[in-house]
Amino acid sequence: MYKEFSISILEPLNTALLSHLIRKDGQEDLCFALYAPSYGLNRQSALVNEIILPEAHDRQIHGNVSFNEIYFKRVCLHAMSKGMGVCFIHSHPYPGWQSMSQDDIDAETKMAPTASCLTNFPLIGLTVGSDGTWSGRIWEFSNKGEPTMTWASLVKSVGRSVMPSFNDRLLPPSEYREQFKRTRTVYGDVSHKRVTRLRIGIVGLGSVGSILAEMLARMGFQRFVLIDFDVIKEHNLDRQLGSTKDDIGKHKVAIAERGIRKSATSKNLEIKCVIDTITSKKAYKAALDCDVLFSCVDRPLPRYILNHIAYAHLIPVIDGGIKVTFKDAVFQTAEWQLQTCTNGKACLQCLGVYQPSEVDLERSGKLDDPTYMEGLPNDHHLKSNENIFPFSANLASMEIFQLIALLTKIGDADFGVQRFRYVYGMISNYEDKMCVELCPFVLGTATGDLFFIPV
Repeated sequence: MYKEFSISILEPLNTALLSHLIRKDGQEDLCFALYAPSYGLNRQSALVNEIILPEAHDRQIHGNVSFNEIYFKRVCLHAMSKGMGVCFIHSHPYPGWQSMSQDDIDAETKMAPTASCLTNFPLIGLTVGSDGTWSGRIWEFSNKGEPTMTWASLVKSVGRSVMPSFNDRLLPPSEYREQFKRTRTVYGDVSHKRVTRLRIGIVGLGSVGSILAEMLARMGFQRFVLIDFDVIKEHNLDRQLGSTKDDIGKHKVAIAERGIRKSATSKNLEIKCVIDTITSKKAYKAALDCDVLFSCVDRPLPRYILNHIAYAHLIPVIDGGIKVTFKDAVFQTAEWQLQTCTNGKACLQCLGVYQPSEVDLERSGKLDDPTYMEGLPNDHHLKSNENIFPFSANLASMEIFQLIALLTKIGDADFGVQRFRYVYGMISNYEDKMCVELCPFVLGTATGDLFFIPV
């Protein structure tokens, strides 16, 4: 049994749903949609994949709204053909997170057994208020075969921006504290209350990941998933924030958790530490519990997996990497690049951040074979791991800016691919990069693991 339930709606579908459901005449309206499931460690999610708008005579609008049985059956048959579940969606003519009337409960209770029987997935109910605030729920069945409803903790639109609607009873906003007064002043009371309730995952708690954890804790974020298999080594101490020589041999996630608890400005913290690699089933599932992920990894296979999560599971991934160039063992320059991978933006594979052939090499074990690695040129990017604390700090700061742009749109910021060049002291932005035609990650958007699981 999952501790939490959430719903994600693809941003273009969210726009289309609001246009259909929020009527100028103030009456209610309805439609159906298909969804794919997403199963994390502790959170089950529904990914709205396709809208099925009503045709002529499919529904009657009379202040309230009702639908004909043939419409519902047609949707169920379409869901069966796609291997997906059914969402019933309707509007209410007043704002905020919506409760359910007895008529709503009766309608969804009646639909739930049929939808579940035909599709093998629970019925999802969604309601939108007049201000665009969503509420949602899932209908499952008890051991006695009785339908039981569980409220979603949040419903969010996901694309070039993330716009969440929260169930305040399940995810209450953080209490005001003097400790984050300045941060809240900059981002605004509403934005700060909204973004700090989201669960942020950091995959890789090395130099960049440890700095991100510290920044997020001080900004008032409360919910963390920390994923890393590695331990602190002596050569990490010049760039691993929060670690000392006494921490050598301890797991990086443990040091990061300690730092978050020491620096957090919010009162209620929820921290999940996963001592494993994202290529493992457990860590992969833990990542699916998150609303946004930071990719602080340097291998192609983890990036490939995170790329899948960004599109298939509608969990944006903010990725960054540092490259230091030497000539005859003398420093020449350094560059760091970062990008947010989400629906409407280019994926990591199409950006060339990793090569599919390198993913195959890592799966085969070649990148852990010293003989193979020694055969690569000294300047090969798979052998380059030089870095210093100021480079990591700058990259981490830029990644935080991409997070804030994604979650708040403050200043109408919408960053593309960003690259900082040390020698020139310049930040370049690349806004025109998009995925190639028939990109498999884009084609798999909002399908979860229905068609393939990368781990």
